[in-house]
Amino acid sequence: MTTSEIENIEISLLLEAIFQRYGHDFRQYTRGSISRRIEHFLVDSGHARISEMIPRLLWDEAFFERLVSLFSVTVTEMFRDPLTYRSLREEVFPLLRTYPFIRIWHAGCATGEEAYSLAIALKEEGLYEKATIFATDFNDAALSIAKEGIYPLDNIKQFTKNYQEAGGTASFSDYYQAQYDHVAVSQPLKQNITFANHNLTTDGVFGEMHLIMCRNVLIYLDKTLQERVLKLFNDSLIHGGFMCLGSAESLDFTDVQGDYKVISETCKIYQKKSFAGRPSRMHIIEQEHAPSE
Repeated sequence: MTTSEIENIEISLLLEAIFQRYGHDFRQYTRGSISRRIEHFLVDSGHARISEMIPRLLWDEAFFERLVSLFSVTVTEMFRDPLTYRSLREEVFPLLRTYPFIRIWHAGCATGEEAYSLAIALKEEGLYEKATIFATDFNDAALSIAKEGIYPLDNIKQFTKNYQEAGGTASFSDYYQAQYDHVAVSQPLKQNITFANHNLTTDGVFGEMHLIMCRNVLIYLDKTLQERVLKLFNDSLIHGGFMCLGSAESLDFTDVQGDYKVISETCKIYQKKSFAGRPSRMHIIEQEHAPSE
């Protein structure tokens, strides 16, 4: 047996240990992506072999948290892929405007930049006051950054460029306050966003949503897990609801493809047909964060 084959066994055992001990299921992530992250962590951890990390992560939760944070892809920015936000304004928001309230699930929100981008676009279209955004991720460290809404000042030039290309109608500086070498998202943008931990591989339906955004997450999952996540989204959307994926992702050749019509092939925006599935119940997290009477 080659070294590579032995290491593959070690990785499988490590992922199984994570699932059995902590309930996080990475066993169906694309092996190349997950292997690179584990090998990178191995160098930093001071262990000689992957299998040596298993006993430690079983007993040391802090060690596990350090490892699992690497499995979450946190590469993001404000108004990433600006054309997507422009298409949402032109093709999706006019239909969302017909609802008395709007529920949006931003799955895999990472450090929150794109959730706040969506809030800005909704605000400029007069929809934010009746919208609730549930922004979720399994990475608690990333969620902590998202909740704070504080980002490096060095990023503002790119953020501003993206905002303008996305069809922004105001000055981007209206939405943040500069503080030394960082910027803080304006408090009003946070009012209708709930950041919560949710793992797409193990957790349940998060419905009933008018729009689901999950961009550049599916590409890290194998085919079986992609189908599982897409079914979760399908069960979480109302009839006529919208799904927005990443530029390299698609519903083509998936089990749910027939339930959707294409709104924008370029921006991977789809609308659920009226006959597809049945509406699902509200998710427990929404109930927990509902305003008290």
